[in-house]
Amino acid sequence: MVAWGIATIVAILAAAGGLLLLTLPDANAFNAQVEKLFVETDLTTEAEIKLLEILAQSGTAFSDTLASYRMVIFVLLVFATAMMVAALVFLVLLAGLNRRMAQVERAGIQVNSLLISREENTVYLNNMGFKLTAAAMETLAVLAEARLDDEVLSGVEIEAMISGRDTADCEEAAGATRIKRLRDTLGNQMISELLVKTIARRGYMLAIEKDVIRMV
Repeated sequence: MVAWGIATIVAILAAAGGLLLLTLPDANAFNAQVEKLFVETDLTTEAEIKLLEILAQSGTAFSDTLASYRMVIFVLLVFATAMMVAALVFLVLLAGLNRRMAQVERAGIQVNSLLISREENTVYLNNMGFKLTAAAMETLAVLAEARLDDEVLSGVEIEAMISGRDTADCEEAAGATRIKRLRDTLGNQMISELLVKTIARRGYMLAIEKDVIRMV
């Protein structure tokens, strides 16, 4: 589509420029008329000859002016072509960016970076820091290591890796409980950061613009 659009713009402007240049009068038309007048007219006095010289100089000036007009028209057409092509490319890029933004909005929060700091008991999601308990930090670290290895862990395996016990001595519910606590702790802080903010000594408010709120 972009290639066809650029080709169409260039073709239209080239056709318009060609038509405009063809409709301009011939640069030597004025000189030709002066020459014809000189041949067909019997000029005898010095004043008549002087007038003819003035007409010939005017014809030369007219030719130079018309040639400069042609150059100006050519430059303007090239500039218009470049501007139209740039506008088309930017329009396509803007449409692609809007589609990408719409996909991100539909997908919700997209994690571009995850940094786990055991010393601070903090996890950084997209440069936003969230404090976790030691148990929640261990659960998240185990899940992160498993994800790096493309592994899926059951609740029993999660409990065994964190507690250091054998899988036979662990229960699925214990691992599920750890996941629930991690979700609750992290989810509450994310909601607090992105949606419901706490204003010190004042109360709570939504951290969003008023225009996006709709109630049905």
